[in-house]
Amino acid sequence: RQAFKRAITNLVSNAARFGDQIVIRAATERNWLRIEVDDDGPGIPEPLRERMFERGVQLDQQRPGSGLGLNIVRDLVQTYGGSVQALISPLGGLRMQLWLPAADADH
Repeated sequence: RQAFKRAITNLVSNAARFGDQIVIRAATERNWLRIEVDDDGPGIPEPLRERMFERGVQLDQQRPGSGLGLNIVRDLVQTYGGSVQALISPLGGLRMQLWLPAADADH
C-alpha cells in the first residue's frame, strides 16, 4: 500500500510542479488498473520520454529535484508486474499512464 501511495504521490507532485491544471483518472480494464495523471505543463519531447525514467536524470535543470521520482515510480510499478509511460496529455502537457494488475492494485 505504501509503495502504491508513493508512486501516485510522485506522479501528482511532478504534475503540480510543471502544470497549473491536473486531472487524475483511475479505471479498471479487464484485470488491469489504469491510472492517468494529466497536466497542462510544457510536456516532454518524445525523444526524451524514456530517458526521464533513468535514475538521477533531471530534464529541467531550472527546477530543484533529485531526478529519482520517476525512476522510483517505474521500479515500484514494475515490481508489481505493471508499467508506466509518458504520453501527450489532452491538456497540452504530459500524461503519465500507470498500469497495474488489478489484483495488486491495493498493495
